[in-house]
Amino acid sequence: MDFVRSKFFRWRYEAEFEQKLLLALAFAMITGLCAQIRLYLPWTPVPITMQTFAVFLSALVLGKHWGGISQTLYVSLGFAGIPWFAGFKGGIAVLSGATAGYLFGFIVSAFFIGHLVDRYVGVRFFLTLLPILLFANFVMIYGLGLLWLSLIFPNAGISELLMIGAVPFIPGDLTKILIVSAVGKVIMPKIAFNGEVDADRRYRLF
Repeated sequence: MDFVRSKFFRWRYEAEFEQKLLLALAFAMITGLCAQIRLYLPWTPVPITMQTFAVFLSALVLGKHWGGISQTLYVSLGFAGIPWFAGFKGGIAVLSGATAGYLFGFIVSAFFIGHLVDRYVGVRFFLTLLPILLFANFVMIYGLGLLWLSLIFPNAGISELLMIGAVPFIPGDLTKILIVSAVGKVIMPKIAFNGEVDADRRYRLF
């Protein structure tokens, strides 16, 4: 099994630019599809979606650079007019909406996760991948999302911002993170190649 995983990861390292770009576009489209699995709550303009599942999966599968590039394509092409944001929205007007901060958070978190899983073999186990995804989700994505919401709703207090942009999404995000961590453990090779840093111990990162 590890041979199959390693063969795919080695292939994506050595793939041509065009092939990597197609994979990035494919994950951008997957993110767009996941954005349409949505639930709106009456007290917040930010919908519950499956986007973060696709964001984290793109980082695990495509790794450093291309995981983040896939989300950069998703966000930039969406702003350019492709209607694949939640609710089939698209266009530059989304930039002034409540969800723009989370969209930028997708890009940052995908670059961050992709770098770690490509560089450090010790990250590719469930117990080490889980806290990394938790940090990416609740610090990077939520942080940028709440920062943007504070600009959209300048008179809102901290507790109100949390109810609008964080608290309703915690149970679903925890579930997605657990699933992606388990998937990552299964699909990512546990051997080092192409400049990756192997771990002396199973859960050592650096």
